[in-house]
Amino acid sequence: MKAAIYYGSQASDGNHLRIEDVPCSQVRPGHVLLRIIACGVCRTDLHIVEGDLPPLRSQLIPGHQIVGEVVDGGTDALPLGTRVGVSWMGGTDGDCWFCKNKMENLCDHPTFTGYTVDGGYAEYALVREDFTFLLPQGLDEIHVAPLLCAGIIGFRSLRVAGVQPGERVGLFGFGSSATLTIPILQSWGCETYIVTRGAAHRATACKLDATWVGREDDRPPVALDRVITFAPSGKVIVDALSSLRKGGVLAINAIHLDEIPAFNYDKLLWGERQIRSVANMTREDAHDFLQIAHDLKIQPRVSVFSLDDANKALLAVKDETENGSAVIVP
Repeated sequence: MKAAIYYGSQASDGNHLRIEDVPCSQVRPGHVLLRIIACGVCRTDLHIVEGDLPPLRSQLIPGHQIVGEVVDGGTDALPLGTRVGVSWMGGTDGDCWFCKNKMENLCDHPTFTGYTVDGGYAEYALVREDFTFLLPQGLDEIHVAPLLCAGIIGFRSLRVAGVQPGERVGLFGFGSSATLTIPILQSWGCETYIVTRGAAHRATACKLDATWVGREDDRPPVALDRVITFAPSGKVIVDALSSLRKGGVLAINAIHLDEIPAFNYDKLLWGERQIRSVANMTREDAHDFLQIAHDLKIQPRVSVFSLDDANKALLAVKDETENGSAVIVP
């Protein structure tokens, strides 16, 4: 099969991936082989190939927003030809304290698709059967791909922040994940306050009927009940805290974050404000979100790239040059 491979070192020209022909994985118990229909490109993929996350393998096929068709290893529950999605959480041990206490996203020995095991920047992928998700019929393959991480983790961020219907919710940073939370928040009757540095992102927020949209150094005109940060910047954490009411919650949606600057406890954190981190997702999150996405007809804008152009897709995510989520279609 053809695949885009990362060899664990950064390239000076930005072409971190090599397009090569490699053997297709053989099916083993508990797994199914998927023919890749589409694979979304996530900023986490960029963190992997740029070394923000430490390399765990000498060579790796990235990609964890996979839409595929079962072509080998099918079962009665998952027959050949079934269309499924696969996300970042590719498996858990099932035995640790966290798994046994309904917190599998914090598993002590997790498998991460496109990081600890090969992912979807390829023509085929071998995945755990019990970590695939049946896709509602109303969601087409290309547009559902970004929902499988950006959408699910954005939804989990709402849960971690404890968002309640009718609240004032701030989204600091407005990439793919944040945009996918907007229709959910609006269906809950929430006001949405967007702070983002990119002019294109601000324009998108306005088109999505956000309550208020501001620049990077602007502050919402009201105190917020909940804030979720999506930018991998420690400074944004401090900015977000300054917009939070007493008793409010800040949820950090980032797998990698640079250093948080020192801040004044009395002014920004005191008053029972809370800071929480968002770590991975659970299968329950995935099932619940995909149903909501179907019910609300959530369909993100996408820019399609061929597998040969996987490096260009990553660069588009890095430079935020595309109007929508990048999706690789082999």
